[in-house]
Amino acid sequence: MKRMKLLLTLLLALLLLAACNSSNEADGPADNDATGGEEPATTEVDEELEAAKAKFEPLGEIPVPEDNEMTEEKIALGQMLYFDERLSGNNKLSCASCHAPGAGYGDGLATFIGFEGFEGHRNSPTIINSGYYKENFWDGRAGGLEEQALGPIQAEGEMNQNLDELIEELNAVPGYVDEFNKVFNDKITADNIAKAIATFERTIVVKDTAFDKYLAGDDDAISDEAKEGMKLFVGKASCISCHAGPLLSDHNYHNLGMEGDDGRFAVTGNETDKGKFRTSGLRGIADTAPYMHDGSLATLEDVVNYYNTGGGAHPNKSELMKPLNLTQEEVSYLVAFLESMSGDIPMVEKPELPQ
Repeated sequence: MKRMKLLLTLLLALLLLAACNSSNEADGPADNDATGGEEPATTEVDEELEAAKAKFEPLGEIPVPEDNEMTEEKIALGQMLYFDERLSGNNKLSCASCHAPGAGYGDGLATFIGFEGFEGHRNSPTIINSGYYKENFWDGRAGGLEEQALGPIQAEGEMNQNLDELIEELNAVPGYVDEFNKVFNDKITADNIAKAIATFERTIVVKDTAFDKYLAGDDDAISDEAKEGMKLFVGKASCISCHAGPLLSDHNYHNLGMEGDDGRFAVTGNETDKGKFRTSGLRGIADTAPYMHDGSLATLEDVVNYYNTGGGAHPNKSELMKPLNLTQEEVSYLVAFLESMSGDIPMVEKPELPQ
């Protein structure tokens, strides 16, 4: 019996020793890695994508003139004026008629329809992020938003209103007299009308886009197709030559080969400015169709395809406009990237107007 117990004890010891050796062998590869064995797999970095990403920057706070600070009361007054048809000569048109919240703050038309059915020859530009531009309108004929705000009100083909008559009409509305006194501690003037509308327009900002979230470090914020489009944007397609900086606009004017409108020339009188129009920013672009100064391109795909051909044959066409030789797959990547620049558009409604 003692001999049997001894054999069982030896057998148990051998089994325990074998188990320990097996455990050490299983742990061996990890020890080898730690002491210079095979390196663990690492995530591959797309250096081209990272280089492209580094060329972009977020959109900062909207600039505000020192003589027109933003207040809640002024924003509210500006919103009233923006939606008030009494600002037009026939009391039928407001700023929102051509710059409607539901149409990306444009009107969805190729070219605008103005006073008494007047047919304009330019597309109504969105007011999204308009407070970031150094100059406004397609041809840059106005500087800041305060100057821009009074332009359409007075233009014959747009709202066709006389400013003196407008001030007289608004002074006949007790509610407006009270509002202007509360906001400006002053009477109703053209300057104060412009300041109020401009202040409201500065609230129409799109900056929290999928693209911006990607710039901030969320790698999953945009699709793989959009990332390929980003590389094309700064590389083969060279869109960034004009669509650069925080606003994705160089604030400059370019001739893209489209005939029929002298553009910037009408402002400067310089022959070299014929057919040139301001570079548009790109945030919110998917919601502001149709495109170009004449609204001739219905979709973003149409826009990319137009650039891909090198544009039209205007004699003053920019030297930057050359065939891009993009495949249709690459076109789709660029469209995906542009669509990633969309975000929540501030949706406002017509307020109760003063009486």
